[in-house]
Amino acid sequence: MRGAKNYLFAGSDTGGDNIADAMTLIESAKLSRLNPHDYLADVLARINEHKINRLHELLPWNWKPVNTLHRQAA
Repeated sequence: MRGAKNYLFAGSDTGGDNIADAMTLIESAKLSRLNPHDYLADVLARINEHKINRLHELLPWNWKPVNTLHRQAA
């Protein structure tokens, strides 16, 4: 993992937890053969409007880009 030594100095326990959460999302996206940047950008743009009982749809292994969803609805 790049930057592993830098992660030792996250500033606080909370900072370390935040980095761990972010890296988990990034690595899960990679394992699902997604571009992590595209995945995170899309999820962050949509999550505010997404129904809470459907958050599972935004997990990397269930995620579909917005364009794909619109094509399916048409």
